[in-house]
Amino acid sequence: MPADQLVADLTAALDAIPLIDPHSHIDPLAPVSKSLDDILGYHYYTELAHSAGMSQEPLGKDVSPRDRVRAIVGHMDRYDNTAQYRWFLDIARTFLGYDGTRITAGDADKLLDAAETTFAQPDWEKQVFAKTKLEKIFLTNEFDDPLEGFDTNVYVPCLRTDSLVFQLDRAETRERLFKATGVQLRDAGSLRKALATLFLHFTRKGAKACAISLPPDFEPAHYDDEYLYEQIRHHDCRDIGPGVFWLIAELCRDFKLPFDLMIGVNRRVYVNGVHQGQDLFDQRTSLIQYKRVFNAFPEVTFPVSVLTSAQNQELVAYSWIFPNVVPNGHWWYSNVPPYIRKDLGERLSAVPKTKLIGYYSDAYKLEFVLPKYAMYRRILATTLADDFVRPGVLSEAGAVALGTRLLRDNVRDTFKV
Repeated sequence: MPADQLVADLTAALDAIPLIDPHSHIDPLAPVSKSLDDILGYHYYTELAHSAGMSQEPLGKDVSPRDRVRAIVGHMDRYDNTAQYRWFLDIARTFLGYDGTRITAGDADKLLDAAETTFAQPDWEKQVFAKTKLEKIFLTNEFDDPLEGFDTNVYVPCLRTDSLVFQLDRAETRERLFKATGVQLRDAGSLRKALATLFLHFTRKGAKACAISLPPDFEPAHYDDEYLYEQIRHHDCRDIGPGVFWLIAELCRDFKLPFDLMIGVNRRVYVNGVHQGQDLFDQRTSLIQYKRVFNAFPEVTFPVSVLTSAQNQELVAYSWIFPNVVPNGHWWYSNVPPYIRKDLGERLSAVPKTKLIGYYSDAYKLEFVLPKYAMYRRILATTLADDFVRPGVLSEAGAVALGTRLLRDNVRDTFKV
């Protein structure tokens, strides 16, 4: 069988698998795009256009959406070598009827008009689900989200805990927590009660996970009640983040929820960057900082994402020996084909296949699920062909079964959906 035919057959088989996307930033009350500005407002495009020479003037609030799109597309010939350009090209072809080979500045108005008509269809959300073969998608919900007005069987809630761990020293965060739980923070007991109230609310609404994004210097810690009392009563909850993390891990154990850890982001490195385009990774981080929590909570599954391909070997090693550590997707700066190929090959070579969560979209609008997963499935098909089918390790059917496990089965098993 010709090499390209084997990959094509595997890709087609993987394309047929209904998806459960285990991490996104979708707003379930406005999940699909209303305009092309919603598509190209995704931070990848504003970052790349700005990096390639576009000023931030087109991103101002007083600029019309059409002019902003024209500016971003007008710079696209400078970054049409990137994976993110390919995502946009796939969106234009799949959803907007674009039949060209290379998007240029001259295509902006035609694409704007096509998006305006297409996205206005009353069943557009349903169409995107069908074309993407998307069954469920996980959300990122703030702790005081009422979780109302959407189908939680399709849009699966996930308790995002960053504000609880890193912002309880802000009066406004404590006020939000009081309004959400009715619990005034006074001591360790009231803190536990408030957190437990949130977990009860989320699990009753169908939540299947907690999640947090963590800086490179963070390390969880178990704080005694006396220390928590002192910091809560006399220091406005300062310096309790590591202990709050520990309490959240305890509740993940008690409520049987996985705790997604997204490790290594260093905020506001490029202070003059575009919105959401200021953060980078920091290679000082290590999973050794989480050894105590991994050891202390064997009942909790920790799906772990790392920002750098360089850290993937460490994640593979931890997943190799810790039953509760699971490699999770290809996050952010690692989510481009060369890094995915490398990281995927390492994981498939060393980690039990039942522990590999292949991918998540991290999408802000549903239209991005399709091109991102298409990129991943092409790489997965090539890896399965080269590393498993051609060497005779697996049959083609066996390779499809392995790919299905990464794309769907392990998501269902890990998150109980």
